[in-house]
Amino acid sequence: MSEDETVANLVSKILDELGEDVDREGLERTPERVAKALRYLTSGYGKDAKEILNGAMFVEDYDEMVIVKDIDFSSLCEHHLLPFIGKCHVAYLPGRKIVGLSKIPRLVEMFSRRLQVQERLTTQIASTINEVLQPRGVAVVMEAVHLCMLMRGVEKQNSKAITSAMLGSFRDRPETRAEFMDLIKSSRGLQI
Repeated sequence: MSEDETVANLVSKILDELGEDVDREGLERTPERVAKALRYLTSGYGKDAKEILNGAMFVEDYDEMVIVKDIDFSSLCEHHLLPFIGKCHVAYLPGRKIVGLSKIPRLVEMFSRRLQVQERLTTQIASTINEVLQPRGVAVVMEAVHLCMLMRGVEKQNSKAITSAMLGSFRDRPETRAEFMDLIKSSRGLQI
């Protein structure tokens, strides 16, 4: 039996325990679809951050802030297996190396495709960039809506969680942190 078949069988058991008829028309293929969806939503476990970043690192004489903002992400809350969805903003101050801009969203994607809490997700992104690039500083801000807060528990429809990780110059220099925060708050500007 494959891993996906095992997960599908377990989903069938859960549906049965919830009082559903897993053989009814609308549910007959649901266990397989859920197994496939869960495999995709947790596909980040099979990826290596250094492999994502190492292929696109370059020595460059550039010492100003590099920001990639408004990176869409979605993840699964490890407490309820419900989604949280939002935007990630990443900045770094290069030391000697820069990284291809598309690698930053790929790194966000890799860590978000795991069972997560937003606080750890934020820290993992910042720590990995710091470790691999060895910049003078890294900043990550994540803002997300958590379905576990909207659909259950407190049921607060307009709540958003914001987390940050500031390393190096972003932690030590308030003016650097303030510049980053101002830049990520600025309007969308360029529209293609």
